[in-house]
Amino acid sequence: MTAFQEWYLDFTNLFYKCFIKEDRYKLLVSGVGVTIKVSLLAVLIGILIGLLIAMCNLSKRKPVKFIGRLYTDVIRGTPSVTQLMIIYFVIFATVDLDKWIIAAIAFGVNSGAYVSEIIRAGILSVDHGQTEAGRSLGLNAFQTMTRIVIPQAVKNIFPALCNEFIVLIKETAIVGYVGLMDIQKAGDFIKSATFVAFMPLIGTAVIYYVLIKILTLLLHRIEKMLRKSDIR
Repeated sequence: MTAFQEWYLDFTNLFYKCFIKEDRYKLLVSGVGVTIKVSLLAVLIGILIGLLIAMCNLSKRKPVKFIGRLYTDVIRGTPSVTQLMIIYFVIFATVDLDKWIIAAIAFGVNSGAYVSEIIRAGILSVDHGQTEAGRSLGLNAFQTMTRIVIPQAVKNIFPALCNEFIVLIKETAIVGYVGLMDIQKAGDFIKSATFVAFMPLIGTAVIYYVLIKILTLLLHRIEKMLRKSDIR
């Protein structure tokens, strides 16, 4: 038996032991579902919070602006795993909600601080003349912002929002701290059950890579659609 044949035999045995035996691959499949659910809900919450906080940070009223800056400073200045455990074990300790929903809220709150800065920068990147044009047409401040400024800002901030979504998917790997069986936690469970570290870790890395690659391609197509009206 050649060295390659020995390596291939060892590899297939490890693969069977880690993923096929006792249907352990089902843990990873279930983990993919948890990761996607948490990430999707978290990004929606993050965008809503981010838009609200961005409006606060752009406000001319000092108390409102202070609230926005305080939120941004506190969230960006503390670890996401600490925020997750505070929200899960303290704030929602007595609330009857599914674990994945609480985890999504925690990540949404965390993401909102970063999204708010992205949105704020996008709004500021739109020429001030656009606001003046809207007001001259008889639109009030809210109508000018929602109908003229934000639609133009969306194209500017979309790549940064996509990057935030990708980072968010990878950050959800810490949901195992609150007992959720996501991709990373499933890999850790397989590692503990088989006493094999290489195969489960490589398996989880490959799954994360494939998920993010598919998402990147999808978001790139959406970005191209948004850019069709641009003249370059």
